[in-house]
Amino acid sequence: MKSVILLSAGLDSSVAFKHAYDRCSELLALTFDYGQRAAAKEIEHATIICRKFDVRNEVIELPWIRNFGGALTDASALPELAEHELDGGASVDSARRVWVPARNLLFLSIAAGYAEDRGYDLITVGFDAEEAATFPDNSSEFVERFNRVLEYGTLKPPAIDAPLINLDKAGIVRLGVAIDAPLGLSWSCYESGDLPCGVCESCLRRARAFAEVGAKDPGLDISSAQERKNSREPV
Repeated sequence: MKSVILLSAGLDSSVAFKHAYDRCSELLALTFDYGQRAAAKEIEHATIICRKFDVRNEVIELPWIRNFGGALTDASALPELAEHELDGGASVDSARRVWVPARNLLFLSIAAGYAEDRGYDLITVGFDAEEAATFPDNSSEFVERFNRVLEYGTLKPPAIDAPLINLDKAGIVRLGVAIDAPLGLSWSCYESGDLPCGVCESCLRRARAFAEVGAKDPGLDISSAQERKNSREPV
């Protein structure tokens, strides 16, 4: 089997990457630059991961998406949550504020074009149950329906492979440790600072997952970044 993989270098996609790497004879990683705050870091870390595993990485530029608005692509303030708010109504509001219109639809459509043109069997994604609670385009229903779309939209339809679809972040960390995924090379923060901000929702979910598993995060020191953010020192 050969797979195209959507690689943002976040926790989820990095574990999905290693899962696919262990099972496929060939991988092609696609990393998207759509004007998001973390674009530079995502591209940097995806490049490092792919070099480590000798996997080809193509950066796809979609500059027009930044015109859609939303806190990930415009100058509006990112939502900040407390850890106890990650599973409540505040997380729903946060998801709406960082939503990028049709992002996964666009990414999967582009990946499908690559897969059909180059004869890849799968499109691997890092969709998971925790993200699906507030982002419907991470759900198993979304995957099932997009697979149906591929039957009509391509002559040789690839299948979307979502190996993390039933896992929360803690489960993803456990799997990542078990399969020796490049957790230390991943970048989860919404920002592109020298260190993760430590307070955005993505940083908080990552920190909570490692804490629940009882494992030290091998990536950059998020706890140190959070302390400096809270003390208003530059990160």
